[in-house]
Amino acid sequence: MIAEKTPAQRRATSKKAEILAPRQGLRLPMPIRRLQRQAPFLALQAAGELSSRLRALTGHEVIDLNRIMEVVQFIYQQRELARRGPNYAVDDFGFDPQWTESFIAVFKSLYRDYWRVEATGVEHVPATGRALLVANHAGVLPWDGAMIKTAVFTEHSRPRHVRALVASQFMGMPLMSWFLRRTGQAVGHPEDTRRLLERDELVLVFPEGTRGTGKGFKDRYRLRRFGRGGFAATAIRAQAPIIPISVVGSEEIYPMLGDLRPVARFLGLPYFPVTPFWPWLGPLGMIPLPSKWRIQFHPPVEVSNLPPNTAEDQHQVMALADDVRDTIQRGIYENLKLRRGVFL
Repeated sequence: MIAEKTPAQRRATSKKAEILAPRQGLRLPMPIRRLQRQAPFLALQAAGELSSRLRALTGHEVIDLNRIMEVVQFIYQQRELARRGPNYAVDDFGFDPQWTESFIAVFKSLYRDYWRVEATGVEHVPATGRALLVANHAGVLPWDGAMIKTAVFTEHSRPRHVRALVASQFMGMPLMSWFLRRTGQAVGHPEDTRRLLERDELVLVFPEGTRGTGKGFKDRYRLRRFGRGGFAATAIRAQAPIIPISVVGSEEIYPMLGDLRPVARFLGLPYFPVTPFWPWLGPLGMIPLPSKWRIQFHPPVEVSNLPPNTAEDQHQVMALADDVRDTIQRGIYENLKLRRGVFL
């Protein structure tokens, strides 16, 4: 026979149950829930009032409300995306357009405020249909790809996602590979390139590969060889126009003074850079320098007049690849002349 609990024991049991109850089972009082919903608007209102007072005192803008709005929007988007649960659509490469677009504000801030990118010729990128974007590559980490993608999405009359091809070494890193795939990147393999172009996507390739990103600072802005012209053969087979792109500014974000190759081999990396700040400052050394960037999109190189079997003619393929390389190199030199300084 079970003894009946005393009133004191029942109160203690009830109190313990309240403590152990799941958080999702507890409902906050209505005033607190209303305050939670109104908190972002109240914070923006307070920031607006503070901005007005500081402007009156100093005579210039101290708090940029547009930037604050972008931060609030980013937080709100991430919260809404988290509520989707596991049932959201991605393509067979793992690309999630909705999730990717939620980061546009972050990359746009880097593009506009940190590297102060000036993009020209974005109108040469087709508004519809396939195209192969070909650019120089530098800067240790592929920030140049992110800025090219941002330029096309934010400055083009019809925003489009660019699908960049990434070295297989980066796709082997667990966290990075997940992020790269989810934001639309794919392994730099001819088969993946063909599949994307057949879907009328914009595909971004870096023929220099890791030889470009791992380039020493003394060799900055000197293009490496474009291999055997595989990108040109792919463009001919897919009948996709080639858009050459010249990027100035990425060479200085991590000035690479040396390469610790034994460490790179041990870690399975294509190179292990030594810069003025890395690895000496640890994680702080990973912060890129705020160089001034210029990105030029050149007029398209049409291949529609070439029959697909031209892709088997190595002489014509290399000639086309060299023409694209020369266009990019000339564009780099021209844009270096237009830049007032590394950080200006």
